[in-house]
Amino acid sequence: MSAPSPQLPLALRYPPDQRLDTFVANDPALMPQLRDFALAGARRALYVAGPAGTGKTHLAIALCAQAEQLGRSAVYLPLRSLAGRVRAAAEALQGHDLVAVDGLDAIAGDRDDEIALFDLHNRLHDAGRSVFYTADQPPEALALTLPDLRSRLAQSVRVALAPLDDTGRHTLLRLRAERRGLQVDAATIDWLLRRVDRDLPALTALLDRLDRASLASQRRLTVPFVRQVLAEAS
Repeated sequence: MSAPSPQLPLALRYPPDQRLDTFVANDPALMPQLRDFALAGARRALYVAGPAGTGKTHLAIALCAQAEQLGRSAVYLPLRSLAGRVRAAAEALQGHDLVAVDGLDAIAGDRDDEIALFDLHNRLHDAGRSVFYTADQPPEALALTLPDLRSRLAQSVRVALAPLDDTGRHTLLRLRAERRGLQVDAATIDWLLRRVDRDLPALTALLDRLDRASLASQRRLTVPFVRQVLAEAS
């Protein structure tokens, strides 16, 4: 009996916080480039590299959501959960205009997965489709065993992400709070950034917790209220 095909995320499951308009970039030229890619895939392959916590997964999901809003078919391929099963997942991707391949580091060194990804890249290229890659490092620094895959990845248009500074983190929290309908002033955001883990996944998880607490108590996110929520969780 053949193994069941991997479950691939649907557009309706894309988290609403992870959109292009809630991504904060150090480089102001990045967002127009990404919107252009989502709209028409003018660059067939786009490769984003950056350390953990710089928002690579956010961008991969946001691009899929943006492309589908523009009438293109898109699918998100999370390699960290598909390691060892990339061929089965790739074979299920027929007819999509954009494929977002997130986390190349997870399959580097697995020759079967690398060959499957190489074949997927070639199929998408030959069909005029778009492919978006994310990784912690540029292609030449990945521990790949397949030179042909490294060569294909190296031909992609490349973008490097850097961690946000405090101004960028402040803007990110403000935008995400506004999207959720949360009322939070600048002083409260500054207070949070001085006292919590500053990487993006941790900040997002914290905002989730504060959102639930604010809804349950019907209170605004003020410094005293946030201090109380954090104390109760410690």
